[in-house]
Amino acid sequence: MGIQVVDLSQEIYQGMPVFPPHQKTMIFPNMSHEESKHKLGFEFATNNLLINEHGPTHSDAIYEYDPQGQTIDEMSLEYFYGPAVCLDVSHISPDSYITRQDLEQALQKGYLHLDKGDIVLLYTGHYNRAYGTEAWLTRYTGLDYEAAEWLAKQGIVNIGVDAPSIDNPDDPRFSGHLICREYAMTNTENLCNLDKIAQKRFLYFGLPLKIRKGTGSPIRAVAVFIE
Repeated sequence: MGIQVVDLSQEIYQGMPVFPPHQKTMIFPNMSHEESKHKLGFEFATNNLLINEHGPTHSDAIYEYDPQGQTIDEMSLEYFYGPAVCLDVSHISPDSYITRQDLEQALQKGYLHLDKGDIVLLYTGHYNRAYGTEAWLTRYTGLDYEAAEWLAKQGIVNIGVDAPSIDNPDDPRFSGHLICREYAMTNTENLCNLDKIAQKRFLYFGLPLKIRKGTGSPIRAVAVFIE
């Protein structure tokens, strides 16, 4: 039996693109090898990080969009790992929306199914097309309300996407997040490498840091295939 792991996480670095309202990522030395050797007689190095909970690849706490919802440390880990499917919706224009019909067609095309408790990742192609450009933060597709609600009614617990948000940036309702609030779901944003797992089923892991009263958390997201 072999195990294949596909990394779905973006690199964290100073200067990385971050959603405009959020703190920019900053990484700076805490102690260099030279300093530690001089002070402690042994060489080691450490850095400090200043980072927003929603800066890199991350998952949202329900509390982010619901003041009565659970914070990231209170949420069950079942939100962040388990059986998953990645649907290919990369043909959809970044100026349009992902509809229920798009999701159903992707499932039918791949002979795939959804079960209660599943995690659904959406391969929009946005990371491959636009990461590192101005369009990365300003022009990408997102779920419309009906599509997001349809996923919720299937029992999906986590919706992931290879874009800064599950919502189209021109959507005044923030439809995806609105459904996550109404159905007490999480969502995962800023994924990458979804082209490598599109139209497949796998085991997903994207565990958050245990941040007390956190509104979300950076994660190391991976897809695991057991052969």
